[in-house]
Amino acid sequence: MLKLLQVLRERRTAVTAQVLASRFDVSERTIYRDIDTLAELGVPVVGEAGVGFILLPGFFLPPMALTQVEADAILLGLRFVAARGDEEIATAADTALGKITENMGDDEAASMRWNGLTAGPAGSGKLAELATIRAALRSQKKLQIGYRSGDGEERTRIIWPVAIGFFGQAELLAAWCEMRDAFRHFRLDRIGELQTLPDTLPRSRRSLLAEYRLMEPHANL
Repeated sequence: MLKLLQVLRERRTAVTAQVLASRFDVSERTIYRDIDTLAELGVPVVGEAGVGFILLPGFFLPPMALTQVEADAILLGLRFVAARGDEEIATAADTALGKITENMGDDEAASMRWNGLTAGPAGSGKLAELATIRAALRSQKKLQIGYRSGDGEERTRIIWPVAIGFFGQAELLAAWCEMRDAFRHFRLDRIGELQTLPDTLPRSRRSLLAEYRLMEPHANL
């Protein structure tokens, strides 16, 4: 039942009893019975015939044991953040790892930390700019940038930051460009002047991100 809870917590949309039954190799009747038991215990699971079950937000589930592969994936991701992120987010990666290993036995924690997986720094080295952009993403503020295009021409642009992608030697900022009246991508290593403006975005970043996803369905956002 804890595994059933975990699956429900991971899903953003409703999942049917048929899918759950197939996942755990049990009957749909067993799934219905276990969902009823969870509901009796106070777990906020709601369901609708033909739609499926969904776990309402806000439910706290105690930490669960990680498999070795899950631990490898998490540590690799945290090491990537520590290597490529600005000081604030790199420190957060380190503290997050500490919180994860606190709930593991000594052997499991040691095995996770010594898994032999790492991520190199690379990137543009624009850590201060990265911190400024992340702050603008959180506060949903416009940015004014001096941007140098591929042909060397530099222009001042006002943009609405949407997302940051990390690629090889550079980071890529996806944003709505007021000058182009469209989504554009900006390499951080080509950004000169960078200033956060007091103007709040005319649209929520969530709606902008949803529109951007339609344009870039493989962006993994």
